[in-house]
Amino acid sequence: MFALVLFLLWVIFSDDQSGTSSAAPTCSGVGVAHDVLPSVVTIKSNGGAGAGTGSGEFIDNKGDVLTNNHVISNAANGGTIVIILSNGDVASATIVGRDILTDLAVLRADVTPAQSRPIHFDTSGNVQVGQQVFPVGAPLGLSDTVTTGIVSNTGRTVRVPADNGRTALLVSALQTDASINPGNSGGTLANCDGDLVGVPTAGATAMDSAGGQMGGSIGLGFAISANTAQTVSNELLAHGRVTTHSYLGVSVSTVSSSPTGPWGLYVTGVSAGSPARQAGMRTSDVITEINGAAVRSADDLETMSLTNKPGDKVVLTYQRDGKAATVTVTLAAQPS
Repeated sequence: MFALVLFLLWVIFSDDQSGTSSAAPTCSGVGVAHDVLPSVVTIKSNGGAGAGTGSGEFIDNKGDVLTNNHVISNAANGGTIVIILSNGDVASATIVGRDILTDLAVLRADVTPAQSRPIHFDTSGNVQVGQQVFPVGAPLGLSDTVTTGIVSNTGRTVRVPADNGRTALLVSALQTDASINPGNSGGTLANCDGDLVGVPTAGATAMDSAGGQMGGSIGLGFAISANTAQTVSNELLAHGRVTTHSYLGVSVSTVSSSPTGPWGLYVTGVSAGSPARQAGMRTSDVITEINGAAVRSADDLETMSLTNKPGDKVVLTYQRDGKAATVTVTLAAQPS
């Protein structure tokens, strides 16, 4: 018997919603490779947590490179980062900013404008289930590798490990059966036009009955959407951090009323001065709906924080002492 286990794609430091079902175009990978490879780089990072390899792409002609936070987090405190361009040129890079919550980061490489050919983002939101896509990156350190597959689904929510025991949440992620392996992290998931539709970030692996990893791609990978990647990278370039994540100010645990699944979030704590406290939320309240949608897990609460901005209002339905109530909460900025 084998089990499928999601794991972070792949900090190799030495170590739902369906899309539309209409027909999607297919294409030759030759043109895509020609257009995309000059924009994609291999990233080698070295720091106290070890050394690793990942991928990234130029997002402007100033040398700014988008990648996953987990690719470079080992070098965040005094480590070194270099990038390798598709023509073999090597350049040093520094961290502009990184966001643990979405597992994205931006580097600035010491290159000329002529060397930094920016990738084009497809933020139209028109990605279709079944359309052909091409992961481009450096799996297992093999630079300039292009694979292909289809978009298996869209709108996935996937939780992955992050720094210091924390986790990141991939919201509205793309699922693909294209071959993605350690080292593809942070690279480009391109469409037939050579545009970035996602950033390959997480994948699944088969486990044997003893809990050992079987290794290799099994056709179940996830990519951060182009919309999220562009929004976060713009924030990192402007501020060095993301200022648009919102904050409610509660700690919760999932509770269940039946074997079929959870029905709410039990509030175990309410932070002083938080939007939740100001709205009158209390410890032991049970949040059952967010903006009219049933709550299934704590991921729903974090998704709300990542998809709403400070100042946005959300309606929470909750139970207190066996009685249902609603409250409108004005979200704040995440504490720095």
